Amino acid sequence: MKITFLGHASLEIKIDEFSIVVDPFISGNPFASDVDIDSLKPDFILITHAHQDHILDVEKLAKENDSIIISNFEIVNYFQNKGLKGHPMNHGGKWNFDFGELKYVNAIHTSTFPDGENGGQPGGFIISANNKSIYIAGDTALTYDMKLIPLKYNLDLAVLPIGDNFTMGYEDAILASDFIQCDKILGYHYDTFGLIEINETNAIDKFKERGKNLILLKPLESLEV
Repeated sequence: MKITFLGHASLEIKIDEFSIVVDPFISGNPFASDVDIDSLKPDFILITHAHQDHILDVEKLAKENDSIIISNFEIVNYFQNKGLKGHPMNHGGKWNFDFGELKYVNAIHTSTFPDGENGGQPGGFIISANNKSIYIAGDTALTYDMKLIPLKYNLDLAVLPIGDNFTMGYEDAILASDFIQCDKILGYHYDTFGLIEINETNAIDKFKERGKNLILLKPLESLEV
């Protein structure tokens, strides 16, 4: 798997010939100005919840690429009513897609579309493919449900929010890494705007003190799993 950071909480994940875009918020993010949204050709779009900073570019990408939108029932239904393709899921469920297995897991947050429509309950995803597993937490607080993940999955990477205020901060993300038994963490959902600005050096050092690796990428930087 190749994971490319697209800014804020947006990712592109390439698995074999398939492209997956997670929570596309590119056109409205000044820190993602180097990302050419038209270069993205997602076969699938994963959505963790309905807030604008996670769904802003879903409609454009899905229309132009005939993408399959994967999220909870309410979010998928919302986009299907606009004529887009989707596959609804809900907490605890999993499905085998062309790219691999996808598990929809719990997250603690809120989820409402910008127009006030109900976005259902937020969630996260575990992607398993080619004998690798990654956890994308979405916007979430630290939750004891994370302890369920290593009962089934041996994670190779976890993508955790670290910006605090709206989600857990990096101190809680360290505890989350204990819960999920994964010491390789890609941090996201930080520094995009004032309420989630962090001291990046301090965050990295705190992880190092616990023998963990916090990876902070710039938009368009990538890592391999």
